[in-house]
Amino acid sequence: MTAANGPGPAGARERRVRTGGVELCVAELGDTARPTVMLLHGYPDSKEVWSEVAERLATRFHVVLYDVRGHGRSTAPEPLRGGFTLEKLTDDFLAVADAVSPDAPVHLVGHDWGSVQGWEFTTVRRTEGRVASFTSISGPSLDHFGHWIRQRMTRPTPRRVGQLLGQGARSWYVYLLHTPALPELAWRGPLGKRWPGLVRRFEKVPADGYPTPSLPVDAAHGAWLYRDNVRARLRRPRADAFAHAPVQLVTPTGDVFLSERLYDDLGVWAPRLVRRTLPARHWVPRSRPDLLAAWITEFVTAQEEPGGEVPEPVASGRRYADRFGGQLVLVTGAAGGIGRATAFAFAEAGARVVAVDVDAEGAARTASMARLIGAPDAWGEAVDVSDEQAMEKLAEKVTAEYGTVDVLVNNAGIGLSGAFLDTTSEDWRKVLDVNLWGVIHGCRIFGRLMAARGQGGHIVNTASAAAFQPSRMLPAYSTSKAAVLMLSECLRAELAGRDIGVTAVCPGIVNTGITSTARFAGVTAGEEKRLQRRAARLYGLRNYPPEKVADAILRAVADNEAVVPVTPEAHGARLLSRLAPGALRALARLEPKL
Repeated sequence: MTAANGPGPAGARERRVRTGGVELCVAELGDTARPTVMLLHGYPDSKEVWSEVAERLATRFHVVLYDVRGHGRSTAPEPLRGGFTLEKLTDDFLAVADAVSPDAPVHLVGHDWGSVQGWEFTTVRRTEGRVASFTSISGPSLDHFGHWIRQRMTRPTPRRVGQLLGQGARSWYVYLLHTPALPELAWRGPLGKRWPGLVRRFEKVPADGYPTPSLPVDAAHGAWLYRDNVRARLRRPRADAFAHAPVQLVTPTGDVFLSERLYDDLGVWAPRLVRRTLPARHWVPRSRPDLLAAWITEFVTAQEEPGGEVPEPVASGRRYADRFGGQLVLVTGAAGGIGRATAFAFAEAGARVVAVDVDAEGAARTASMARLIGAPDAWGEAVDVSDEQAMEKLAEKVTAEYGTVDVLVNNAGIGLSGAFLDTTSEDWRKVLDVNLWGVIHGCRIFGRLMAARGQGGHIVNTASAAAFQPSRMLPAYSTSKAAVLMLSECLRAELAGRDIGVTAVCPGIVNTGITSTARFAGVTAGEEKRLQRRAARLYGLRNYPPEKVADAILRAVADNEAVVPVTPEAHGARLLSRLAPGALRALARLEPKL
């Protein structure tokens, strides 16, 4: 019993492996002398779900994919009942591993039911020594799941009961797959025809030939994965289901089928555990192959090094490492101050960092330090954010070489102080070009790319406490920052439906270099220098560090916050703007003595 299927990854070499009365279709890419990474597909997929990830990994590893029995171009067991037990699937894995990597263990990566299988292969004794590491994506161990259910039923609390009911609701499809004949009829009929459109619509998977034509047959056969295993394992979970290899857990926060709470106690079962989260839905092998390949590469490489250890982000317990590790973050105004601190904070969290600034040497220094902190692929770019064409070229370069930006931080800005009547039109143009148009260019160019990718992202725009605090001495600066705040609010409303968050950060008085470069309208050059030094001393006495702003930015992205005042005076000004705007207007009339 075979099924026709679409093409696999480009350049794949195929072979057949016989085991347990079935013939498995196995595809290989890359140099066989390199470490072997084996990709296990889920339900109702075939190995082609991994095509994009496999092609990226093949430049560094020997990549192996195979169709699970009864799927794709692998034959199905006869009879189907009892032919899909985890014990028989383990036999299949060992047969493939012996065929493609007889002398070395393999690095497993599993998605959905491929991950369920991977947990079995990584916890049973007969596979010890054959698994070098395991990356689990959207598929728990049935044994761990069984213990999770048992704990919540035997020791119920309101929170535990809520978790149990929540996961029960998410598992609605499991109940349907246990009904006799109905799933087969649905998949071979209307559901099989509509499924590709449903996946593209709700999972934002690109329309690139996936799922493959074998889907109706694959899904009908795969129903037996659930029938042969789920009830039996959940009723009698193994007590010895401990991982004998390092494990990397990748949890999509938008997965509608699995709750993140399923993995709360996973460290008990997998002592050598790395956790990653990403804002995506269930089918991340298709929607985020770039990030997934980067995480797999980092994890596998760490295990292959002498004395391979758990990668640094989790070993050190650094905040946000599971959220931003491997993500592509672009920060403007990164040569110093808040921009540099933000680039360093994302680097420490394991992100890939692009440091952008009009100061080429400053951007390069930030990138160099970011590489030492934790972003080995960080690099700097010299770009004037007010130059639309330059920003377009930057976006083209970044996208072509590194992929779509996940987090954009529009931080570049300049200061200008002076009365309105002393501020020339040229002064206004310079401030608005950088502070407002630089933000507009970044949001429009990179936001469009995020939207086209269809898997969300986040945009952070640095506004200011001056956005809601009027001042007689900051008309141009305050106007630019108020515009950034409103732009962020409008953009947040527009992009919410595309899962792109937008945050306006309003720092307040922060000890950065902006005061030493700020312009002062209506004064001589000598007087401007004196005022710059005076302002720098005042900001230094306040001494609020930019690192605290950077931490607020990471927290805002992680929690998808809308407006983030940072310093106490920023919080106070925002509160007064809502409760007592007249008080702020009275303060605005005061002339500061510089």
